[in-house]
Amino acid sequence: MTTEALLQRITVDPRLCHGQPCVRGMRIMVHQVLDLLATGVSPQEIIEKDFPDLTLDDIHACIAYANQLVKNEEILVYPDKSAQ
Repeated sequence: MTTEALLQRITVDPRLCHGQPCVRGMRIMVHQVLDLLATGVSPQEIIEKDFPDLTLDDIHACIAYANQLVKNEEILVYPDKSAQ
């Protein structure tokens, strides 16, 4: 599945979960999936134990969404004045 197709699985609706990005309009927020992945829970475990309505493509969509945000983020670095 292409990145564009994966990203279409992520929805943002101000009436759902206070506008937080969700998977396919469900009340499963992207950050919930990413939190589980960050703690070492495997995608298969997430589907089996936490969110049985998700698919592997949904989990990949969450990762693609986070990647897109980071890729497009502008980071401003200021010189450390205490090191001078």
